[in-house]
Amino acid sequence: MKIRIQGNSVRYRLTRSEVATLKQDGYYKEQTAFNGKNFTYAVAAKENISNLQAEFQGDTITLFLPKNESIKWPDNERVGYENKMVLNDGQVLNLLLEKDFVCLDERTEDQSDNYPNPAATTKK
Repeated sequence: MKIRIQGNSVRYRLTRSEVATLKQDGYYKEQTAFNGKNFTYAVAAKENISNLQAEFQGDTITLFLPKNESIKWPDNERVGYENKMVLNDGQVLNLLLEKDFVCLDERTEDQSDNYPNPAATTKK
């Protein structure tokens, strides 16, 4: 799972197995260590919501996806979900949760678990 944060925007990208784990377990997380403290980012299926939501508690950012969507997502063509969440102070937090596609340019990272990029063309 990858996270990108800029200003009031949070974007997660999940591989195939991560989307499958979210469907099966209702939860997936990653951690980054910082000298005795961990920064955690997670995605969780949640009942009784209709859009993406987020919270930041205990050094963890959690994106919440409606549970019914988490069950359908691995088996459909939907790329992702997005929402503009209004915070208690009136600010807007932009949320985006996407399937992670193979990059079109060469990368050194392992992309074997990423979704095929629909923009890729097959050479014959």
